Amino acid sequence: MSGEGLSTEGVPPDARRLFESYRETLPLEERPDLAGAFSFGDTPALADTLADLVYVGKKTATAEAKWTFEAAGEPLPEPGDHWVVLDSGGEPRCVIRTERVEVVPFVDVTADHAAAEGEGDGSLASWRLSHVRYYRRTLPEGRSFDREMPVVCERFRVVYRA
Repeated sequence: MSGEGLSTEGVPPDARRLFESYRETLPLEERPDLAGAFSFGDTPALADTLADLVYVGKKTATAEAKWTFEAAGEPLPEPGDHWVVLDSGGEPRCVIRTERVEVVPFVDVTADHAAAEGEGDGSLASWRLSHVRYYRRTLPEGRSFDREMPVVCERFRVVYRA
């Protein structure tokens, strides 16, 4: 996920309650575990903007540098994972389900993926510009932006809204 993830131990109580409300809508044998809770982006304004885009269904994809997961010692998301999306204040907005994950070089991120991220004008050029800036701000120490760097492209869908 693009953003700051939390272990399930660090999930805010309101996020846990939202997730449990979602689980209660499902048959017992289909109730998933919670993978975690996070906010998108690296600033409060970006977290709120992106949470809003997810909530209304405009943002159905994200892309984070694989190096960020490695530096944090976190596993990559997997299809079937369920996450609670938080706003900048830590308030839960919705539950998403990871549908697909693919690791590709930055230069190979597709126009379709860029459009699914729902940001800017939806073009690949706009996506590349904003993500080069984002990665330059957020890559782990010792790493710098490279057009060949591995990017975790994740597709998801909202399964429950607050």
